[in-house]
Amino acid sequence: MWDEQPRDAVEFCPQPLQFHKRMSRAMESRPMNGTTARAVRFAAGLLAVVTLGWILTGQAAKPGQGWDPSQHGMPTDWTHQHVIFSHPATNRQASEALADPRYWHQWYRLHIPRTLAVDPNDIATLAPELKASSSGGFWSENMGNNATVGAGNYPAKYSFNINVANCSNATQPDFVVFPTRLASTTTQASLIAYDNLYSGCSGFGSVPTLYFAYNTTTTATGTVRTSPVFSLDGTQLAFVQTDGTHGTVVLLKWAANKGTLAAPFAPTQVTAAAYTTCTAPCMTSFTLRTSTNVQTNDITSSVFYDYSGDVAWVGDSLGLLHMFHPFFKGTPAEIRTSPWPVQVNTANPTALTSPVYDHISGNVLVGDAGGYFARVSPTGVPTVSAQIDHGAGIVAPPILDQPSSKVFVFASNDNTTNCGGAACSAVYIFGTSFAAGSSGAKTTVGASSVAPNPLYNGAFDSTYESNINATGNLYVCGNAGTNPTLYVIPISAGVAPAAGTALATITTNASTKACSPVSDIPNPNLNGGSEERVFMSAAGNGRPLTCGNKGCLVSLINTPWQASTAYQVGQEIFSPALHVEVAITAGTSGASAPTWTTTNGSTVVDGGVTWLDQGIPTFVPFANWLANHNYPARSRILDSNGKPQITVAGGRSGGTTPAWATTPGLTTTDNAVTWIEGGNLPTAAYQANGGTSAIIMDNVVAPGTMAGASQVYFSTLTNQACTTSGTTGGCAVQAAQSNLQ
Repeated sequence: MWDEQPRDAVEFCPQPLQFHKRMSRAMESRPMNGTTARAVRFAAGLLAVVTLGWILTGQAAKPGQGWDPSQHGMPTDWTHQHVIFSHPATNRQASEALADPRYWHQWYRLHIPRTLAVDPNDIATLAPELKASSSGGFWSENMGNNATVGAGNYPAKYSFNINVANCSNATQPDFVVFPTRLASTTTQASLIAYDNLYSGCSGFGSVPTLYFAYNTTTTATGTVRTSPVFSLDGTQLAFVQTDGTHGTVVLLKWAANKGTLAAPFAPTQVTAAAYTTCTAPCMTSFTLRTSTNVQTNDITSSVFYDYSGDVAWVGDSLGLLHMFHPFFKGTPAEIRTSPWPVQVNTANPTALTSPVYDHISGNVLVGDAGGYFARVSPTGVPTVSAQIDHGAGIVAPPILDQPSSKVFVFASNDNTTNCGGAACSAVYIFGTSFAAGSSGAKTTVGASSVAPNPLYNGAFDSTYESNINATGNLYVCGNAGTNPTLYVIPISAGVAPAAGTALATITTNASTKACSPVSDIPNPNLNGGSEERVFMSAAGNGRPLTCGNKGCLVSLINTPWQASTAYQVGQEIFSPALHVEVAITAGTSGASAPTWTTTNGSTVVDGGVTWLDQGIPTFVPFANWLANHNYPARSRILDSNGKPQITVAGGRSGGTTPAWATTPGLTTTDNAVTWIEGGNLPTAAYQANGGTSAIIMDNVVAPGTMAGASQVYFSTLTNQACTTSGTTGGCAVQAAQSNLQ
């Protein structure tokens, strides 16, 4: 058994004074806008809770004890979207959250901006603003013919400094790793990494730098078909690869500047005993096998790593859950004393999803291809739910909200006839200690079918993560039986409604096209004010024109309204009435929310801010302006500047194009029609053949300090022209969060 985790804040939390000083330094370095003020209030509140814990226990953390977030880098991998933290409400919840480095990773992404480490001689090369290239991304690099991270899988990014974004001239530059899902050979890499990522980097030009390219073949040809994870210090990677029959867990010490796309480097393969002292690049591996040593495969389960306990878990194709300890520290080893590896579902053994570990209960949470969800206790005892997916099976790892002890599971078919006479796609909510045979609480998200698409995971907004009582919104790309559609599920005190609300269909005539996982990315650090977006992709027939009737990554602004916050003209929020609101008068919002409208073109006064209702968001393009056309009241069109215009009152347009107003809220007279300028479109798109992998983000850049760091990373699922490499293949892509078109 692994080392048990202390539950006490004394062992894990930074000292109150040190934490306060770090927060003060971070906040003094930037203007006190609304976002920063909220961050300070949040930090102060959390500090009070944690400090109370030390007072109550009569102890204080000693220097050098615990996990100091200021001394570590920032890993970003699949696990950071599957373990989330709503606001801790009690001393116990705070101490438990602070004990998990993933809490700090979430917190720093939301509150602490990074700046670019600039060579003084190269300041002139910095781009003045964050803008997307004509391709829709800062770069798009060919990883090989048919290379892809894969549907539902994530690349992984590491930044060695939480305060500074580093380029290739740094000793430890930021870098991102893409599995290629191709069989690794002497001419094809299984893993490719890039550094010099940002357009503000010296010598950036139009492409990043290849950081390393590895051929990780072990005893047979290796293909990485799931998502990699980092060690906490970023010096090691772990992943599963398969030769088509056997699955192998690989631990890799990487080294920079090894291998090329055409000639990947083969790291030295060593035994587990030799791994701790081997010289990078080197790797060791563990063949997945049953308790009777029958080899098993794995193409559906990624490694989950517990930073604090140095324990890792992974599932296999026979429904066995494997545990490793030590893992990145000491001599790695698989625990093979009974009952490990654990047969999770003895009655219906099928391939497992990626597992998720809960620090509070000690349970490992995992779904399977048969549609069952399970928890496995620290002693290896499984508890299995009722069958909740009767279609494609559970394919996405669950999402754990650790402070609220709630788990969210995504199912393609609920085996009912409640959605127009068909089965429903659904999200199930379980407690972390649910009973055997439980079905949890269910919220439907559109129709299913006899053979539905997989339902991948949704994503929570920043409102949910900042609330004490698990209140906010969950966004899901549902409708697994027909056209993928974005749904929002409003959650109040951990309780969800019976059905989510459909927001926008992202495809046309694409009933057989699956949707990707959803990612929610709040960026509090943009010039012009904070912005939050949800991202997802369709495998084909994307609705925006820039999709070219092909697969497409799309994004939608879902920035929540905030009280007592300074807003600028043109800044957009997504109201609780599910309409996009555009600030047409700058000012500070009221202390309480206004009564939002549901009428295009109407206005709302909110303290010192006036909001213009842009209407319900849609991925269907607005029609272009037409001459001599009768427009009903509240019509929306796209003007020649690419901006939405809304009719204040209906009427007949003129015979020639008017000179459009270019400031939100200003009007244009067009014969009998008066138009009001509606700001920017809240949606954006990037053509991605076959759709995209899941995406990860880097969104902690301070306004005006660097260009190119507020980005998303993903791969296409099939070949297309990779614009910056100038060739066709499976593309690794970095794109701007706020301007994909």
